[in-house]
Amino acid sequence: MALTKTVEEDQINVVGEYKKICIRTATVIKEDGAELSRSFHRKTINPGILDDSDNLVDTDVSSESAEVRGIVSTVWTQEVKDAWKAYLIANKSG
Repeated sequence: MALTKTVEEDQINVVGEYKKICIRTATVIKEDGAELSRSFHRKTINPGILDDSDNLVDTDVSSESAEVRGIVSTVWTQEVKDAWKAYLIANKSG
């Protein structure tokens, strides 16, 4: 009896005006090649956060897959980052 566990990104979507990236990861457990279970984890990443001086600090995507990093470099243009920064400043609390 051989149990295997694989983890793979099975969905990557770019959503909305600010190009948020939604990633779904599937964890698959198999016994002798037959799937026993599959579970999912989702996360969303956005272009960045504001620092104390309202500068946009880019989201660190260095630990993401090459595919996600490629999508980030394509869709998070300076125009998108500027719009995201303006949105964050306009919606700051406090």
